[in-house]
This record gives sequence, C-alpha cells and structure tokens, in this order.
Amino acid sequence: MTLVVIGINHRTAPVEIREKVVFAATDLAEALRDLNAVPGVRESVIVSTCNRTELYCFTDRHFTDTPGAQVASWLGEWHDLTAQQLDLRDSLYQLHGKTAIEHVFSVACGLDSLVLGEPQILGQLKDAYRVALDHGVTGPYLNRLLQTAFSVAKRVRTETRIGANAVSVASATVAMARTVFENLDQHTALLVGAGETIALAARHLHANGLRRMIIANRSLDRAQELAREFDGYAIGLEALASHLSEADIVISSTASPTTVITYDAVRGALRERRRKPMFMADIAVPRDIDAEVAKLEDVYLFTIDDLQNVVNENIESRREAARDASQMIAAEIAQFEQQLKTLDAVPTIRQLRSDAEALRSQTTDQARRMLAAGRDPGEVIDFLATTLTNRLLHGPSQRLRDAAERGDVEVVTAARALLVSSPSAAATDEKEDFTHRSQRSQRSEQT
Repeated sequence: MTLVVIGINHRTAPVEIREKVVFAATDLAEALRDLNAVPGVRESVIVSTCNRTELYCFTDRHFTDTPGAQVASWLGEWHDLTAQQLDLRDSLYQLHGKTAIEHVFSVACGLDSLVLGEPQILGQLKDAYRVALDHGVTGPYLNRLLQTAFSVAKRVRTETRIGANAVSVASATVAMARTVFENLDQHTALLVGAGETIALAARHLHANGLRRMIIANRSLDRAQELAREFDGYAIGLEALASHLSEADIVISSTASPTTVITYDAVRGALRERRRKPMFMADIAVPRDIDAEVAKLEDVYLFTIDDLQNVVNENIESRREAARDASQMIAAEIAQFEQQLKTLDAVPTIRQLRSDAEALRSQTTDQARRMLAAGRDPGEVIDFLATTLTNRLLHGPSQRLRDAAERGDVEVVTAARALLVSSPSAAATDEKEDFTHRSQRSQRSEQT
C-alpha cells in the first residue's frame, strides 16, 4: 500500500477555480463511497475547505505506476468539469509516498496554510477524517497516518511558537490592545467602519471576551448587520463623538478621504473619562484619526505602519518556528514509514497464525481421541509433536522446493533469514529437545 494525495489549493489556483471542486457536506458520504470504488483505491479521505480540496488515498502499490491519474480523473468526473470546460491539469498537484506523507503532516501543522501556523485547518482535517471513519472508507493505513498527523500537530504547537503571535493587522491590533488592558471582559470597544478588517477585528475581540461592542458606520444597515453578529450596538458616523467617551478601545478603518475622529473629539472624550486610558488603532489609509491625538496624555495611538511592523516581526517568528516544525516532521516521517512497513506484514502474519491455529486444533482433536481410546500417553505426545510439526512445515517446505527449482534465490534467502535459527539458538533448541526426550522416557518407564 502507498499514499497518494491529489489536491488543489490557494497556491495553485484562484478562488474561481477552487470553488468548482468543493465538496458540499451533504454530498460527502456519497463522494467517499464513489472514490473508494475507484480501481486500486483501498482507503480514502476527502478534505474540502475554502482554501483547498485534497483527496488522501491509500492504494495498491502497482496503482502508483501512474500516480494519482485515476483519482484525478475521478475528481474531474465527479464535478463534471468537462461540461464546464474546466481543465485542472495546471492547478492539481499529485504526491505519493514519502512526499505525500510530509504534505499531510505539514497541512495538519498549519505549515501549508494561507496564514502560516493557523490552527483552523487542523479542526477541518479532524472533521474530514471523522466523516470518512463514520462511513467505513478508512482502514489501518489512513487511520495510522491521520492519528500520527494529529499527534505531530499537537507536538508542534506545544514545542514551537508556530501559532503564538498575531500575523494579521486585525489580530495584531487586538493583541496590542491586550497589552494596555490585560482582560477585555470589563471593557468597551468602538469599531469605526464595517469592512472586512473591522469585521475580523470584531471577531478577535469577541473571542477574547470583550464585554461590549459599538459599531459606527456611514451605512447604519451595514453597522447593524455586523453588530447583530456579536450582540453589539450600531450607530451612524454622525453619532460617533457622543459615544467616544464610552470606548476603552477604538479601532478605525474607513474609506473616508478626511479625518473621522478629530483631536477635539478625543480630548473631550478623555475629559469625560476622567483620564481613564484609551487605546486607539488607526488602520485606515488615508488616516481616520487626527495625528495630533498621539500628543494627548492617556491615549495609546497606533497607526497601520506600527501594526504592520508588529505583523512582519511575528511572521518572521512563525517562519523560525516553521523551520523547527519541519525538523520535527522529518523525524516523525522516518518513524511513520517504519510503522507502515510493519502494517504491510500484518495480513501475512494474521493469515499465518490463522492457518497454524487451524492445524493445531485439528491435531489436538486427534490426540484427544487417541487418549480417549486408551493409547499410551507417551505415544500420543510423540504423535502430537511429530504430526503438528509436519503439518506446519509441509506448505512452506513445498514452496521452498518449488522456489529452488525455479532458481528464485530471493525467496530461499528470505526463508533462511526467517526460519533458520542462529547456532546458539539451535544448540539451545537441541538441549531442550534432549531434555524433553529424557522426560518422556522416564514417564514411559514409570508407566
């Protein structure tokens, strides 16, 4: 068995192509069953997010003569891409073997994400695995692969700083606010604007337990829509000055060509606040907050440049952590490949034990019948040992003779490595055999 990964992600295709191969949650069960029916595919998982669609398949080894070709064809057929005149050949990546294992581990650790080190993909990967597991399309290989991937991801997050620092302006803004106000559960934030950056800042504030949120925007409808998401309060820009004194945190990002928050408005708000500190972040270009505000006492004002510098430093910190994570992954891959080799032998070992158990059961039944018929116990023991030995060795001996006649040296060499004991072990076996024979002889004389 070998691992094949077929995928498309934010690096290889724009969103207008990626959206064509997304698997809806309602279709996933049927898609998994259909994928597992592709000739050569034995186990499968489908990962489908806004940034990637990937198929993880363990296949028969001979199937990788053309790695992933049939799986890639299946992906196109499932989404009817021919009818849409969409060719994925320049967007798909096909990985197999060790490279595929490394990719899965990197995805789980957030090293292959749009935002380096983001943890969201790990949860999405666990969800995808759970669905595949529930529908019976995984097996010992994928189970071991993904459980190991989750373990590696946990170790990377514990032992490196891959996710420790903010790497977006919005998250960096909230992280800076927390340096002024350690806990946000007793504070109010005033967010000016309602675009993507403000929405992201709102999510980070909400996740950090902010007590109260006010959204100010030129379009009151849009402000109300965003406020509802976070149980906040919406106002128009004309009401901004009257609510400014309520805010411990002010984050502004509008498209206004002129100043939105004036020096006089902030000075008046501070007077009402009785010198309680105020954190302000101006992440707009042109700037929303009058630059003179920075001269006021009890105001901590940060601009987009200040925050971008923080982001750049944090990104470099994550890159250093990613290098450490890559070394961990390399060591885990080597260990995992050894585990895969063990799994390859499991069916053979299971069959060998099953056959041996059948022969043991047959032979011991015969020995019991001989004892019940009054045969000498020593004679029955000899019968049991001799017959069981002959039956266990008959098949392998015959196949070895056939291999020798064919000149199949590899089979003979492998059998010698498996079956022939070392000289010391042989001597021990011979000594034990002599002891057993002596004991049988003494029992016969006593009888």
